[in-house]
Parts: sequence; C-alpha cells; structure tokens
Amino acid sequence: MNTFFLLMAQYSGQAVIPIDTVCRDYLHLTVEKFKIKRLSGEIDIPVIRLGTPSQKAALGIHLNDLAEYIDKQRNIATTEQNKLMNRSTR
Repeated sequence: MNTFFLLMAQYSGQAVIPIDTVCRDYLHLTVEKFKIKRLSGEIDIPVIRLGTPSQKAALGIHLNDLAEYIDKQRNIATTEQNKLMNRSTR
C-alpha cells in the first residue's frame, strides 16, 4: 500500500492538511503540545504557514510530508519489533 495515496483519499485530495486535523487524526496531541514537541526536535515534520507570513496565518502539513513521517515511524517500529523478536533486518 502507498501511504500517500491512502492519505489523499482520506483527505479528499487536499494538498495541505490543517495542523489541528493532523494532530487529532494521527498524533493525538493538542496543537500547542505538537508545537512544543516539534520545536524541541521530538517530532520532525515540516509545517507550512499559509496566507500572510504572520503569527495568525493558518498552519498545515503537506500530504507528502505527512506520508513520509508516517512511513518513517513505521520503519522505526518495524526495526524495533524485529530486534525484539531477534529477527534479522536484511
């Protein structure tokens, strides 16, 4: 399966998903907690500022970036699971 295409279907082809939607659907964090974790480097995902370059501009995450983040997290989880089960990671 391709994460990007699944997300595209989930979000009706939107290119940029509002940050509050991503936080609700995938990160299970408030927007404020997400911002803190992102600024500390705990969450590595680019955030797009839409509209005017001000503090009040809408924030979102590009579909490609969300798909890459999900896939990266899956790879990390798979590697950890393989180590736990003493499997080779060839």
